[in-house]
Amino acid sequence: MTYDGDGRLPIIYVRGFAGSASQIDSAVDDPFYGFSQGSVHVRSDRTGEPRFHQFESPMLRLISDHGYTVPVHGSQQLFLERAASGSIPAATVWIHRFYDISASTFSDHREAFSLECAAADLFALIRLVLDRTGAPQVMLVAHSMGGLVSRCAVQRVIPEAVRGEGEPFDPAAATRYVARVFTYATPHGGIAFAMGFGLLEKIRDATGIQGADIFGPDRMHEYLTPGVAPGSSAPDGFDATEMPADGFPVERIFCLVGSNPQDYDVAMGLSSKLVGARSDGLVQIDRAAVKDANRAVVHRSHSGRYGIVNSEEGYQNLQRFLFGDLKVTVELWGLDVGRGADADVEFQLDVGVAIRGLPVLVHEQSAAHLCPVLVERRSIEDSIDTPQPLLTTFLSSRAPRPTVGETLVPTLRHALRLRLLSIREEPGGLFSFTDHLEQTEDWQDSLLVDIQPGAEGRAPRAWATWTSVVPSALRDWEPHDQDELRDLAPDVAEEWVGEKPVPEVSRQLLGAGARVRITVTPHRLGAER
Repeated sequence: MTYDGDGRLPIIYVRGFAGSASQIDSAVDDPFYGFSQGSVHVRSDRTGEPRFHQFESPMLRLISDHGYTVPVHGSQQLFLERAASGSIPAATVWIHRFYDISASTFSDHREAFSLECAAADLFALIRLVLDRTGAPQVMLVAHSMGGLVSRCAVQRVIPEAVRGEGEPFDPAAATRYVARVFTYATPHGGIAFAMGFGLLEKIRDATGIQGADIFGPDRMHEYLTPGVAPGSSAPDGFDATEMPADGFPVERIFCLVGSNPQDYDVAMGLSSKLVGARSDGLVQIDRAAVKDANRAVVHRSHSGRYGIVNSEEGYQNLQRFLFGDLKVTVELWGLDVGRGADADVEFQLDVGVAIRGLPVLVHEQSAAHLCPVLVERRSIEDSIDTPQPLLTTFLSSRAPRPTVGETLVPTLRHALRLRLLSIREEPGGLFSFTDHLEQTEDWQDSLLVDIQPGAEGRAPRAWATWTSVVPSALRDWEPHDQDELRDLAPDVAEEWVGEKPVPEVSRQLLGAGARVRITVTPHRLGAER
């Protein structure tokens, strides 16, 4: 069997931290290590009565939406080992069962968990899957600590293994085997606590209780850096969120970040006060993404039935990154907000993204969830030439268009919700509420964007309008010639750039040249082996 190049590469799922012996035993009892768990969302109908909205699980959605299969046959590992080379379809999901050797349910001689061993076994599984499927690369999907296992594999294990086989050392060697890495709620910058003034981290890292020192800087530096001797300390200035510039490309990584600590409290019986409110209940928001990697924030907790993995928000970001072929970057240019205001006024942007046909937001940063986009103060000159990044998302030109009734919807419709808030800060970092109107924004609007992916190599087309000027219900709005965004880079190969100025009434506050810029570029799997 040969790979048909349709974009459906094998997916390997890497689960998160189990911790205690009983939690490890519980994890290995699940044949899919938790990836098959679903949830039911309660929503309200037109009468206000609660109704159920079922999310089947990411596993079932990959099967139903993308035609994947999940070979089990008693044991995935044995099935792989006994299969002939090239005999298994590429569109398959595999579970990296690295905790089995540490479970008491399989043996009385269980082995202690080692993140480096889990990463080495992951590389062995990757090679085996590639041989049996004939696929050029795999895609890794990881939750929590599983993202660190994946990073250990691509940053240290694979480059060292390739060098050990007689090849020159290549920090980017993992690109031959791994096309994309998607992480849910991974502590890429480690786990820190908002309480204890650093004492809790020191106790954790010194004692290694239940192996939790893997979330501290010394161990992270050890397993993420090739050639580092065991027991070495992290150098001053070490930042675990940074990946080597010449290593595995960060544009092949997507980090989904959770912003709901309360649900984790309910699910796990733990308090988010330990890590702070700006977290998913276990991982702080600013530690949950690789620097400069693709990222989205959703209001979900770290784990549990209603956690980030078992959510519609998580799956929608997952499928768009894994199977999309278009990357869409949205920025705010020419922002000149607050230039005439007092220097003690701080501005924040709430940003949300809705997609037609989905009952959830696929990205949401807000002051209410303690993670707004902070507007940097710049000179007027800098504000003109320096954009304010808003978000990155992905689309598939191959995906079937949705239908309303029996009518085919010709475009992909997105709504970008923007809300600008300001608050006065007094000396000492305290906020002043003397002139504050709670939950009242300085400006808010939504940009309605219709995108029509280009066929047969042609550039996409896009239309945009601000909802504040739409006189009817949004579902009734149809793109018009005057709404089409002109391509500002027609001579740049494989790039489409369009801009939409903010409404005229908003320019006195936001700046005369304030505008939203949308850039569409190809999103490829990467170089095949």
